[in-house]
Amino acid sequence: MSDRDDDRANEERRAKFVKAGFAVGIGSAAIVAALLYASKVKKKPRS
Repeated sequence: MSDRDDDRANEERRAKFVKAGFAVGIGSAAIVAALLYASKVKKKPRS
């Protein structure tokens, strides 16, 4: 492989990692939001 092919492969690999990291971050935020929402819904008013 030439240097150009190596650069392209490295860029593609990096792009995949960035997309995967972004997806994990969004998923984590969604889970946290769901847990916070669930904890608010379960609490009953003290009256």
